[in-house]
Amino acid sequence: MTKSIKNRVLYNLNFLKSIGYNYHEVIDIKNKELGSDSLPNNFNDLKSLVENCYLCELSKSRKYPLFGEGNQNADLMLISDEPTATEDELKSHYAGKNGEQLTKMIENVLPLKKEDIYITSLVKCKSISGINASHFSSCKGYLFKEIELVNPKLIVTLGEKAYNFLCLDMAPFNQIRGQIVNYKRYNLLPTFSVSYLLRNPSLKKEAYYDMLKIKATLESN
Repeated sequence: MTKSIKNRVLYNLNFLKSIGYNYHEVIDIKNKELGSDSLPNNFNDLKSLVENCYLCELSKSRKYPLFGEGNQNADLMLISDEPTATEDELKSHYAGKNGEQLTKMIENVLPLKKEDIYITSLVKCKSISGINASHFSSCKGYLFKEIELVNPKLIVTLGEKAYNFLCLDMAPFNQIRGQIVNYKRYNLLPTFSVSYLLRNPSLKKEAYYDMLKIKATLESN
């Protein structure tokens, strides 16, 4: 499929969406069941859908769609807001300086390797100027199905936007960060995004305490 054809298909899909057409059965996020019968119940088929998705404008700005990676039976699931430019270029959540820092945070504090964790993002394509609620609305079904399939013991959101969009909570991030909160039937802990820590290294001590709380939660019954 050529780029021009993809753009025409995307235009038509967005038009249908604008007049109320649903591409798949609407997911009831109020229901305790996060899954949907309209999405596959295995990672390979779900990944294939993501890699061929053109439901929103982010498909124009990406090089690759970036599906989740890691242990599909992980106790710990990390959720960022969107892929970085380097992650998009190399098709990996652990690419570039962000990936190096995240690996250090995991392996220096937790009794885990990065391969033991499942990591994904709110949306599967990088943006040009930041994601918005419309982008997440188009993509959230994929994330909800990933959460259902992994069924983690603990979800950690990386950054304010990841927490706000997922939990629909606009509480001040400095008040909620580092606290265990209930999300559906899961425990969830919001912490800083890796890129924010790299820009604000003085906060790494607070992030370290968050990692200790993550460790204690994973080790608890």
